[in-house]
Amino acid sequence: MRQPRMRALLVLPAIGLLAACEQTTPVAGAGFNTPQYQAQREAQLSGQGVGGNPLVPPGAISSEDLSAGGAPLDPFASQDPSAADIANETAAALASTSAQPTMVPVSPVEDPGNPAISDEQDFEAVSNRQTIESDAARIEQNRSNYEVVAPTAVPERGGESTPNIVQYAINTSNPVGTPLYSRAGFNLQAKAQRNCAKYPSPDQAQIDFLSNGGPQRDRKGLDPDGDGFACSWDPGPFRRAVNN
Repeated sequence: MRQPRMRALLVLPAIGLLAACEQTTPVAGAGFNTPQYQAQREAQLSGQGVGGNPLVPPGAISSEDLSAGGAPLDPFASQDPSAADIANETAAALASTSAQPTMVPVSPVEDPGNPAISDEQDFEAVSNRQTIESDAARIEQNRSNYEVVAPTAVPERGGESTPNIVQYAINTSNPVGTPLYSRAGFNLQAKAQRNCAKYPSPDQAQIDFLSNGGPQRDRKGLDPDGDGFACSWDPGPFRRAVNN
């Protein structure tokens, strides 16, 4: 029987502690909306204080003059003179740097060695010194200074006369590869290839071909098909130039 009694003695204090810690639920209508609170608030605003004790006026706390007419506080009054001087110098320096710089007009430097810039593109400047009549007179003066050069005959080429392949191409009309002249011999194509390789261009081969009896005779074997054109020389470009 002792154990149940001991347990009961231990449980009873715990229940008491829980009951003491439990908060009471506020009653509906209590708080800031109660008549007691409103009456207390009105009393505080009217200067009566809580429980009939009046509120303490601000003048009783401090005798310092708080009116706006007092002397303004000097921020540098509690500082040493050197700090005030530094502040004044800094303010003066900032005021001087904020000023706008003065623009000084600079006159252009004229170089007598260089000509002035032309104003021919400026319509107003040109119209002040030129008119339609002056322009017509200037054009007529320029025409009178023209020199007409009459065409003359082409001078003859000096030195040794060589065949004119241009004239030869114009005077002929047969197509390339059309045989007009007889050629005799063996392996004429192989011989023409070897001999044509000695010339820097077909024009030079044609000139040499005409200088040595061509087109009737082909002593060096440059025209194996007998069309009158040596080493694949083509008269077509010269003929087309004349026709155009």
